[in-house]
Order: sequence, then C-alpha cells, then structure tokens
Amino acid sequence: MPSYDITRPRFRLADEHIIVLTELATGQPAPEGYGTAREELHRCGLLSGADTLSVLLVPVMKTLIDPVVVVSLEATGRQGTLNHGLIIGQDQVVAHQSWPGEREAEYTLVEPRTMVWAIANMVGLQQSATVSDEGPALVETTMKTLEEGIGSLAAVPAAASGEQEREHIRSALESTGSLEGPALVRFAEMIGELRSSWRLTAAWRGRDGGEDGVTARGFGVWDCGPLGYWHRELPAEPVAPGQIGPESPVRLARTDAKRIWGMITDVLPAEGEIKRAGL
Repeated sequence: MPSYDITRPRFRLADEHIIVLTELATGQPAPEGYGTAREELHRCGLLSGADTLSVLLVPVMKTLIDPVVVVSLEATGRQGTLNHGLIIGQDQVVAHQSWPGEREAEYTLVEPRTMVWAIANMVGLQQSATVSDEGPALVETTMKTLEEGIGSLAAVPAAASGEQEREHIRSALESTGSLEGPALVRFAEMIGELRSSWRLTAAWRGRDGGEDGVTARGFGVWDCGPLGYWHRELPAEPVAPGQIGPESPVRLARTDAKRIWGMITDVLPAEGEIKRAGL
C-alpha cells in the first residue's frame, strides 16, 4: 500500500504506482491493467478527484519524468537483490531505496550537495570498521569459480558452524581447479563473510567519440565485513548483457572506505560532461 510522510516529505511507492503517476504527470490517462495501483493512490491521498496528483508529489515527479543523470545501485546479499539509486534532475535530486521482501521503495528528495553521502549511506559505507589485513590482498579467478562458491551457500545446512560453512565453500571452489593455496582459503573466507556485493552505475546524455549518446560509468564492490571492502576490478563496470561467460576473469582487490568514497565521487559526471537539451 502506498503511503507518505509529510514531514520530509518521503513516499513509499511500488513500481506500478510509479508507472501510474508517470502517465498521469505527463498528461496521459492511467494505463490499463493498473486499476488496483490507481485505487491505492486515491485511498492514500496521493491522487484526488479526476486523477489529480497531490502537490507533495510535484517535485518528485518532475525529476522522475525529466532526469539528467540516473544513478543505479544493485545490491545483492543473502536476502536477495535490492535496487536503490538517485535520479538527478534539473533542480532536484530524488533518492529511492528498496527494502527486503517489500513491494514499495522509499522515494525522498535529497539535497544535491549531499548526493555522495546519500549513496554511501545506501551501501552502508563504514570508515571506522575494523578490518583484518592478513592474507592476500588480491584474488584472481573466473566467473565459473565465483558462481560455484556463491551457489554453494544454498546447500549449507542451517545448523552448520562457521568453519563447516567455510569448508563447504572451499570444496566448491576447489572443484573448479582455478584456485589453490592462500588464494583459495581467502576467497572462501570472503564468500563466507560477504554482506553484500553491489554495483553502482551512473548514466547520462553526453558525447561518445564525438557523437551524441549515452555515457555511463560504474564500479563494483564486495563488502566482506571483517575482511573489508574489495573492489571488483574485473569484470569492469558497466557490464553489458552477454559480455560475461564462465571463463571470464574475475579480479578482486582489497580497498577501503576512503577509496570507495572517491570512486563514488568520480562516477558522477562533471558539469561539462552532460549534454543539455537543445544544445
């Protein structure tokens, strides 16, 4: 059920609510097949009368309809995959964050000067975390091995101890033959401690090779809790559909919160990189 908090303001909206609101905000009728979503928006007060949008929604919808930069954050953990992000408009910035098991995401206006803070908060970036520096600081393997290790978690018994889980992961990794020794042990530990793996991408209309087009930058990170942050250097983001196969190389390099903060800053476009409408 959609809802809102007038004090900030912030809104809880599912994808189908956004579809209905986008059509109405652009002067189109509510789309067929979305009658339930439309009724829910009326019941919570975000639509009134003949499908008139609440004035509270106007800044948010203007930004969603006419974005300048779209920042997408895909975070995957043991509870599944969540999609967060920022929509940067001409005058406003809208952040959206999902919640495990919930249809609705939270949409809220963000002060433009705090965009990097907002993204860092979405991934739970912790500068003060205590990290173990022991063991290899670089792991190189293949997508097949990575998928075997991650996939092995589903078969770990619920009552298994931490060491039993690590042994199960090590066996799965070892079966592919691409890792051995300290790198094998370290990668098994990383998968066992993995809180989330996330990929951040920013896209905007710019110039590519001297021609107008969509420009995108991104990077991927593993948050391995006590083992720290690891930058996924390969496959490098943004990754195109069909670009990765079982033998594609994977390279994870240990990093820290300060470097990730800089990477978040660098993924956002500078003013001169954005092509404005009509220019």
